[in-house]
Amino acid sequence: MNETNVIYVGQKPMMNYVLAAGKRLAEGGASVLIQARGRSISKAVDVALITMERSKGGVKMGEIGINTEVLPGADGNPLNVSSIKISLTKL
Repeated sequence: MNETNVIYVGQKPMMNYVLAAGKRLAEGGASVLIQARGRSISKAVDVALITMERSKGGVKMGEIGINTEVLPGADGNPLNVSSIKISLTKL
């Protein structure tokens, strides 16, 4: 997947990510990958569902991947952080 079609969900308002996904699909992208970690996972799921709803059946959900990433914590100890990747494909 092209790196420009990856949307990293974070702390911005949810509709910013929905509009970004819709714009990338409308500009000719065949698919978009939505990624999030930690507390942003639920927002990423909402972004995917709203994007599909706004497309009126023009977008379907592809693969969903969940993972645990080990990151260095503030004190140097390893920290387990959950992550999700959701693929949306234009029909």
